[in-house]
Amino acid sequence: MKLEGKRIGFVFTGSFCTFRKTIDQLKNIIELKAEVLPIMSNNSYTMDTKFGKAQDFIDEIEEVTGRKILHTIQEVEPLGPKDMLDIIVVAPATGNTIAKLANDIVDGPAPMAVKSVLRRERPVVIAVSTNNGLSASGENIGKLLNRKHYYFVPFKQDNPITKPRSLVFDPTYLIKTIEYALDGEQIQPILL
Repeated sequence: MKLEGKRIGFVFTGSFCTFRKTIDQLKNIIELKAEVLPIMSNNSYTMDTKFGKAQDFIDEIEEVTGRKILHTIQEVEPLGPKDMLDIIVVAPATGNTIAKLANDIVDGPAPMAVKSVLRRERPVVIAVSTNNGLSASGENIGKLLNRKHYYFVPFKQDNPITKPRSLVFDPTYLIKTIEYALDGEQIQPILL
């Protein structure tokens, strides 16, 4: 399935170490002529880190997509009721965001955007990026793996020696995962 003309919500959450690779894939999605609506969690929209300044990421994402970033609950709540998206992607998806989705905690723009789109039973693509994926976040990842409409970008251990419980998605699979999810299928293998 081609992405041309597809309306894709793209949610950034606070795994800042993966922003560069994620933005590179976002550029590829735009080149495929998808219509991308950028969304950021509270932390990703406001926090400066060793990986970059929030405003620099905001400026780049808005330039790439040609759209203002949605970053409040009020801005993202209408996504489902107004039928604004064909699919929503959470990349990177932190353990915090995954926990909120798994336990129906809707206290910020990221989980509200997903909840709103699920209202129309649209696919949700999750790109795991968490330091505790093989510990505390494992249960929540498992919950989402077993829920309808959730699709995962293939992931692996980030660095088994220095971060033995960390999981990270492979950004090179992001576009393929979106294509499969639009067809209602989970790309395989999930674990790399």
